[in-house]
Amino acid sequence: MNPLTSTVAVLGGGAAGFFGAISCAQANPHLTVYLLEKTGKLLSKVRVSGGGRCNVTHACDSPTQLAQHYPRGSKPLKEAFRQFAATDTVRWFADRGVALKTEPDGRMFPTTDSSETIAQCLLEAARQAGVKILTNTAAEKIEPLAPGGFRLLLTGAHAQEMHVDRLLIATGGAPKSENYQWLRTLGHTIAEPVPSLFTFNVPESPLRELPGVSVPNARVRVAGEKLEYEGPVLVTHWGVSGPAVLKLSAWGARRLHDLHYQSTALVSWVPAHTEESLRQWLHEFRAQNGRKVVTSNPLFGLPQRLWRTLTEQASIGAEIRWSELPAKAQNKLIESLLRTALPVRGKTTFKEEFVTCGGVVLGEVNMQTMESRRVPGLYFAGEVLDIDGITGGFNFQAAWTTGYLAGRAMARTL
Repeated sequence: MNPLTSTVAVLGGGAAGFFGAISCAQANPHLTVYLLEKTGKLLSKVRVSGGGRCNVTHACDSPTQLAQHYPRGSKPLKEAFRQFAATDTVRWFADRGVALKTEPDGRMFPTTDSSETIAQCLLEAARQAGVKILTNTAAEKIEPLAPGGFRLLLTGAHAQEMHVDRLLIATGGAPKSENYQWLRTLGHTIAEPVPSLFTFNVPESPLRELPGVSVPNARVRVAGEKLEYEGPVLVTHWGVSGPAVLKLSAWGARRLHDLHYQSTALVSWVPAHTEESLRQWLHEFRAQNGRKVVTSNPLFGLPQRLWRTLTEQASIGAEIRWSELPAKAQNKLIESLLRTALPVRGKTTFKEEFVTCGGVVLGEVNMQTMESRRVPGLYFAGEVLDIDGITGGFNFQAAWTTGYLAGRAMARTL
C-alpha cells in the first residue's frame, strides 16, 4: 500500500471525531484524512456542554480512579486510560495554548470559561494537521472492500463515491435502536439504547412549592432497588434534579428504563445520619434548645423553605417549641428528614447534552486500538460505543481517549 495515497475517513464532527482525525493526521503526515459531518454544525456538543463553558475532563490522577465513573465501559476503559487519561488531556490542550482549571468538585473547564475556546482549539489543530473537513456530507452507504478498505457513497454537499483505507466511526450516541441499523449491517452487535443522565419528573411532589431550592449534599435512592447516589440535589418545577439525581440515573439507566420511569425516590436530607444517630442527635439538641421554635430555626444547614415544608408535613405548628414537640410529630419529622418519598412518574432529558446508554458492544472492539474485531480497518470512538460516564466531564474524556487511540492506531497501520 502506497502511504502517499492512503486515505482515512472519520464520520462525525464531534469531540471523538475531531480527536481521532487530528491524532491520525499528526501521527502520519503522509495520510489524507477526511472528517465528514452530516450537518452544518461542528463540535455542537462541545459548544453547549457545561452551560457553554465545556466541562473538558475531570481531575483524576489514576486510570483506575478515572474508570470508576463509567456505568458502562469501566473495565475495558481502564486499559485505554493507561495510554491516554485525564492528565494527558490537560497536557494536550496546554500544549496548544489552552489552560484548564479545576473546580472544587473536580470538574475541569478552560480558564476562559468559554466552550468556544475548546472548539476553536480543535478546529485549529485539525487545520494545522491538514485534516480535510466536509460538512453537510453523510455516508449513505458503507461497503467493505476486498482485500481491504471501504467504499463510501457520500450524499449532500460533497456527493461522490469515496474509497478509503481506514474508517473511523464517531457518530455519537442515538436515542433510537433503528439509528444503529447500519452498524448492524456492517456486522456489529448493538446494546439497545436507553437514556442516561436525566432528571426525575414528580408531578405530585410534596416539594412542588419549592422550585430553585438546592441542598449541597443529600442521598437519593430508588425504593426497592440497589440504586442510590449522594450529592447535590435541586428541587425543580417538574421534580428533582442536580448531580445526585443525574448520576443515579446513569448508574440505573437500564433498570429505570425497565421500570418505565415509574418508581419512588427516597431522599435523605441528612445522609450522614442513620435513624438511630438522628434520634440521639435530636434528643441532645432538644435538651439544650427547648425554647427554640421548631419551624423557624432550620437544622443541618437546610434551606429555610425546605425546613418549613418538612416541619409542616410533620404537622408541627408554627409556634411549637422543641420542648413542646409531641413524640408523634418528631417521628414524622425524622421520617421526612431521612426518607422524603417522591413518586417519580417519568423523566426529563437535557436536550442539548443527552447521553445514551447503549451502542456498539465493547467485546467486539479491541480497546487498545479501537479497531473492530469483526471488520478489519473499521474503528470506533466516542458515544457510538456502549460507553457512558456520569456527569462531570467523563463522557468527553472517553471521547478524547478513544479518538486518540483510534487515530494513532490507524496511522500506525498505514
